[in-house]
Amino acid sequence: MSYQLFIGNKNYSTWSMRPWILLTQANIAFEEHLIRFDSFEPESEFKTEILKLNPTGKVPALVDGDIVVWDSLSICEYVAEQNPEKALLPTDQKLRARARTISAEMHSSFQNLRNFCPMNVEADLAHIGQQLWNENAELRAEVARIDQIWSERPSEDSFLCGDFSIADAFYAPVVMRFVCYQLPISQPSQMYMQKILALASVQQWTDEAKQEQMYVPFDEPYRQNREEYLID
Repeated sequence: MSYQLFIGNKNYSTWSMRPWILLTQANIAFEEHLIRFDSFEPESEFKTEILKLNPTGKVPALVDGDIVVWDSLSICEYVAEQNPEKALLPTDQKLRARARTISAEMHSSFQNLRNFCPMNVEADLAHIGQQLWNENAELRAEVARIDQIWSERPSEDSFLCGDFSIADAFYAPVVMRFVCYQLPISQPSQMYMQKILALASVQQWTDEAKQEQMYVPFDEPYRQNREEYLID
């Protein structure tokens, strides 16, 4: 029996993207269940559906037989543990520790980036990014920290911890944010971004996000309608 992964809208849901990218890139079979965002109110269809699986009422959630795992970091760790042949965490102890540490840092930090730069795969919000960059020192500090993490990978040609791992799945949505808002980063980090954007899993997610053609107002602080600032 393959996994069942319950996710939200691909255009917006960063937390859903992380385990989806991990499973897809590792060629691990799973059945996708998309629960579209309509509202986060208790009586909404989204909350009604996801609460059947996850008591926190959030996506993603992974079902493996009679086991249900929620929270993207827990899901990725579970998948890595269940599929050791995929080496989704590095075998080298030092790199393994780095992968876990920077994934956890992404999981718990960068609140300004989350608040001011929500993921929007189909939109070009470079003008918003420029304004935010000029006005928000805390955002600039968070971007500098991410730039540092990306620049400290083992080599310019490698992923964050050598081969593709959980860490790269965790920072893939950050790459999407940087593309959308055109936040300035160093050349080594730009090279890392291009490496992530070239992944087949990321290209598939991006294509399917653009195909959704669904405008969710509460996830859109900078657009009044879907056609506004739409990528050509």
